[in-house]
Amino acid sequence: MLKFTFLASLTAAAALAGAAQAQTVNVQIGGELRRDALELGERDVQKQADRLGEVVHRALVRQGGFEGATVNLELLDVRPNRPTFQQLVDRPGLDAHRSVSIGGAEIRGEIVMADGSVRPIGRWDWYSHSIAEVRGFTTWQDAERAYSRFAAGVASGRLL
Repeated sequence: MLKFTFLASLTAAAALAGAAQAQTVNVQIGGELRRDALELGERDVQKQADRLGEVVHRALVRQGGFEGATVNLELLDVRPNRPTFQQLVDRPGLDAHRSVSIGGAEIRGEIVMADGSVRPIGRWDWYSHSIAEVRGFTTWQDAERAYSRFAAGVASGRLL
């Protein structure tokens, strides 16, 4: 039992040390997307903003090099591959499984480094080009792909 307590304490200390070096990621919903949120569902849009923040934060922590930085992002557009719950309620003729569309996301932002310098990210987007490219079966599959590509680009410095 003593070994378990020691390991738990060591793990907690390592987590606190990592948290001190962690980056902060703030995501706001852009103006046009705020208007579209009524059609897509405000809860779904907020979940997508939260998801973008999670994916970017995880990529930055994994890559390292941005210790103490604050990442400010704006989710400008997000498009689902399948109808959202709100869209299904508003348009009963949609089929949750057979209705498929081109999805993706548009993002812009900046990184405020620990020393106060600002590195702009600019506008970035990724969308499927055709229905043939839609490979996922979830509502936000292409948006997830866009978040992952964006996060990898920011963490590696390619988008800065």
